[in-house]
Amino acid sequence: MNLEKIYSDLLFNIGISANEIQQNWLDLEKAYSKKSRHYHNLSHLKEMIESFEMYRDKLENPSEILFSIFYHDFVYSASKKNNELKSAEYALAILPENAKLDKQLVFDAICATQLHAHNTTADINWLIDFDLKILSKEWEDYKIYFEQIRKEYHIYPDFLYKPGRAKALKHFLENEFIFQTAEFRGLYEEKARKNIEKEILLLT
Repeated sequence: MNLEKIYSDLLFNIGISANEIQQNWLDLEKAYSKKSRHYHNLSHLKEMIESFEMYRDKLENPSEILFSIFYHDFVYSASKKNNELKSAEYALAILPENAKLDKQLVFDAICATQLHAHNTTADINWLIDFDLKILSKEWEDYKIYFEQIRKEYHIYPDFLYKPGRAKALKHFLENEFIFQTAEFRGLYEEKARKNIEKEILLLT
């Protein structure tokens, strides 16, 4: 998958000049390639875009959702609570006034990846599910994922990290569903719950 090409085509169609597209891509690549990013990196974007490509025809506003995927973790610091808001603000800041894109939808979509709660906008529910699909991987891959997350939170000692992570995971289990779309529930809900339960056991 050529991320740069997908990105460039999208921005060109939105109405952004070639020079700006190139600079924006370099900024994006730099942000997602920081040494501190063990999970929230370009590989994570690729996986989300694979899901996006698969379900693109279900989306009313595919350009907005694809743009949101690229920017949803642009700002990412394990010690901050406002990453999604900052990412959403940044995403809108690079768009020209006359961009062919629903800016409110982009803003709401990126902010929604903070809580992953059911949204009244169907497209946003798809984005949330693309972001959470990792939870339903085979155990070995899921294990790599949570080890990568642990590395991103390395500033916190185990006695702080473990209860915090367990609490966040339990929150998923307490919801009626982890996934927001019927498709993802049917395919991935059961597996995701098993993985989360297993990880909680390791944490407690």
